[in-house]
Amino acid sequence: MSFLPFFFFPSPWKKQFQHGSPSSTGSAHTDSSSCSSVKTAPTHSCSHKATQVTDGQTCISTYHQLSTPTSQVFCLYCFISLVVKTTLVDLNMFWKLTLLKLTALERNKNSDLEQKEGRIDDLLRANCDLRRQVDEQQKMLERYKERLNKCVTMSKKLLIEKSKQEKMACRDKSMQDRLRLGHFTTVRHGASFTEQWTDGFAFQNLIKSQERINSQREDIERQRKLLGKRKPPSMAQTPPPSLEQSKRKNYHEQEEIFKLRIGHLKKEEAETQSELEHLERVRNLHIRELKRIHNEDNSQFKDHPTLNDRYLLLHLLGRGGFSEVFKAFDLTEQRYVAIKIHQLNKNWREEKKENYHKHACREYRIHKELDHPRIVKLYDYFSLDKDSFCTVLEYCEGNDLDFYLKQNKLMTEKEGRSIVMQIVNALKYLNQIRPPIIHYDLKPGNILLVNGTACGEIKITDFGLSKIMDDDSYNSADGMELTSQGAGTYWYLPPECFVVGKEPPKISNKVDVWSVGVIFYQSLYGRKPFGHNQSQQDILQENTILKATEVQFPPKPVVTTEAKAFIRRCLAYHKEDRVDVLQLASDPFLKPHIRKALGSSAPLAPPAPSTSM
Repeated sequence: MSFLPFFFFPSPWKKQFQHGSPSSTGSAHTDSSSCSSVKTAPTHSCSHKATQVTDGQTCISTYHQLSTPTSQVFCLYCFISLVVKTTLVDLNMFWKLTLLKLTALERNKNSDLEQKEGRIDDLLRANCDLRRQVDEQQKMLERYKERLNKCVTMSKKLLIEKSKQEKMACRDKSMQDRLRLGHFTTVRHGASFTEQWTDGFAFQNLIKSQERINSQREDIERQRKLLGKRKPPSMAQTPPPSLEQSKRKNYHEQEEIFKLRIGHLKKEEAETQSELEHLERVRNLHIRELKRIHNEDNSQFKDHPTLNDRYLLLHLLGRGGFSEVFKAFDLTEQRYVAIKIHQLNKNWREEKKENYHKHACREYRIHKELDHPRIVKLYDYFSLDKDSFCTVLEYCEGNDLDFYLKQNKLMTEKEGRSIVMQIVNALKYLNQIRPPIIHYDLKPGNILLVNGTACGEIKITDFGLSKIMDDDSYNSADGMELTSQGAGTYWYLPPECFVVGKEPPKISNKVDVWSVGVIFYQSLYGRKPFGHNQSQQDILQENTILKATEVQFPPKPVVTTEAKAFIRRCLAYHKEDRVDVLQLASDPFLKPHIRKALGSSAPLAPPAPSTSM
């Protein structure tokens, strides 16, 4: 009993015992002499009964001073009680602090949980509201889709009805014009049948009028000859006595009548000729319309199909070698478009079909990227089946320049200059983009007159033969190789395109410059400068373009010297002497004209300040 286990002591006391000195701060009995004086009673009771022990070091000192085992046991009991009590107090304080923290944490957690639950409830309500709105919008969208489908259906119905009425009106007019202007009749020649044109009653009446005028002229000439035989002698001669004065007067009167009749016949003949030219232009339109109606009636797309679930075909605009062009309506964009349907020959080999399709895809890729007001826009491209595909183009009212020249023969220099300015502007754009592009097929048939006249806007179309001047194939010094020699329209191609040698000829954008010169010449004079009445085969066989070393200008119509010089610059025989597109765009002839009076006059003085209030 002379020792105590060291682990019974609290941690602060362990440190005090290890250093051998008790702490003097806050460590004393309530009664400091209670444990230092031990009673000698028989029971050997300890004074700890009467005092509260709060200092463990004092108890240990008292323990060592006590001599009886009972007192030591009791003192030990007091010490243990003190240790347990202190430990319990510490534990109680620890648990109280922990409980407070836990309570605070629980309270905070509950508060956060309530906030989150409230937020979740708000979000759930908002989600429900959004779901309800989405459902309402979905229902509204379905209603709008239904209405839109009804509108599209009604639009299709109205467009088809209008197209049918227009077709009927065109056919009625063609039937009426058949009698007035003429029609085609089938004539048999041996075992074959050919179509022959028969003029209508309007031409027959004009022919009769012309015959009547010719007959009257011949009659007048015959009477004038007879009258000339009875011509009286001149005043210088002595009149015979038998010649009366009245005969001389009658002669002059009759001569004056014949002159008036001849003048009237000339005027009537001019009117007849003018009417005949007008009827010929109308007949050209009539023949063109008859061919269009015939091709439309034989087309497999004549019954207004909707292609690609979007494009409603209305009526045929024209037909080429392997394609048909329809006026259509874009039901998605709500606009008129022109759809070119390419139909391959089913008897072609697959290799030829693939090459044609590859060529068309190349044209589509080139044309799709172009964006210029003087170039027809290409909107879309899609396939119908393995033997046909479509390109969707911008629709333009009016006709092309080729049809205009066939109808009007020629145009004024101002009108031709305006058209050339617009063409050169488009070519300048094609040569400023990267990579630059050579159109290679510029001709009146590929220049659309937007309003059908020569005094409006134009648009260039058909990029089927265009060449891309990329870095791999184009050299700024020599140009690029012409890999498609023989293609194109020969009247509008320069001499370098017809050179035959071991290697393909080199071309550049000067090909388009030559074409501009030919188009301008044809617009002013009503004829092509080279090979006017020749076919393409004759031009190729006779080397017409290779011999076109110099352009000749007819005396009429009168054209300015500046216009002739511009044409000569475009039609320079050697490409080294010919200007390119960018130089042509800066040509003085195409710049705005400035009045000479303004150029030679002194600067205008500023206006005097106004004195009026």
